Amino acid sequence: MFDDLDLTELRRRPGVKWSHVAEDVLPAWIADMDFPPPPPVRAALAESLADLGYPAWDDHPESNPLRTAYAERMHRRYGLAVDPAHVREFTELIQGLQAILHVATRPGDAVAIHTPTYPPFVETLADMDRRLVPIPMIESAGGWGFDAARLAEDVARYGCRALVLVNPQNPTGRVFRRDELTAIAEVAERHDLLVIADEIHAELVHDPHRHVPFASLGPEAAARTVTLTSATKAFNLAGLRCSVAHVGDRRVREALAAQPPLLFGEVSALGVVATLAAWRDGDDWLAEARATLARNRALVAGALPPGVRHRPPEAGYLAWLDCRDLGTGPDPAAFFLDEARVLLSSGPAFGPGGEGFARLNFATSRPILEDILHRLRDAVRRRG
Repeated sequence: MFDDLDLTELRRRPGVKWSHVAEDVLPAWIADMDFPPPPPVRAALAESLADLGYPAWDDHPESNPLRTAYAERMHRRYGLAVDPAHVREFTELIQGLQAILHVATRPGDAVAIHTPTYPPFVETLADMDRRLVPIPMIESAGGWGFDAARLAEDVARYGCRALVLVNPQNPTGRVFRRDELTAIAEVAERHDLLVIADEIHAELVHDPHRHVPFASLGPEAAARTVTLTSATKAFNLAGLRCSVAHVGDRRVREALAAQPPLLFGEVSALGVVATLAAWRDGDDWLAEARATLARNRALVAGALPPGVRHRPPEAGYLAWLDCRDLGTGPDPAAFFLDEARVLLSSGPAFGPGGEGFARLNFATSRPILEDILHRLRDAVRRRG
């Protein structure tokens, strides 16, 4: 299933990943996998087409089965007890982030986040007039990390009200260790920070790394955390617009409850159906997808052009490429689009620390990935 992808068929897809590019360009940018969705998801969606009326939980969102399914999955995979009554749905993770920032912070408030980071987060903070306080990701011999002492100093200096924790981190692919998360939790407690934990890539962690939910660190951490996640990354369902938030912070729960009930909209019934099918019946597909991604991760590590450095991601299917030694300027993605006809994600869009980098999506078939890597190498060779 995962290597049997037809390039002609991919180019006919209406989604943004493939429709956004010219016929001679291979897209390796936006975080969509090329693999078809899990068979249980497709079967559940096909069955649901017989009834596209209002869902049974429409008038009583608290009875949405997604809340219980999320709690069950967190307990099964991480041993974390989650109260379904503290779970609510959003159309997508970025909407959840914006809703939480809307009720828990004010314009002008400082928000810390590891940088470089997911471009819509950079854009959200700017659009909502929240001050981005970068926690720089630092590369060392042991891989990507951050300075916990500097984090504590900057949180105090800038008076941060919240910290957005993307773990696994995007774009570096770093999976934070328990001791690193504990250091963040200590800073959060000392300065009464709300922690908004984006854990959407958690189910794509590569062995031997392990994901530690921030809310699992203890009652104090759980009580100041909002966990955002979705089945969309692990099961390739982004277009169905369905995510969940576990709101552990009582103050945020009360602030959300005080909003008009439909202010943030409601998730699609089909999004709920697909997510339930993925979480309950999609694990065999997920295991095969993870094995394919692990293989592709090794292919990328062994076939990048000379002069391009990267640390194999500890999670996910996104390779953060350091192209600064190539001399292709602050946005090497532009060079590779022009000279290799491969579309990568632009490093500068990821905010501070992104200049000179590009992000490569390797969630595709082996033949297509090998073609992408060949084109990158050939472009660098021709450049001399």
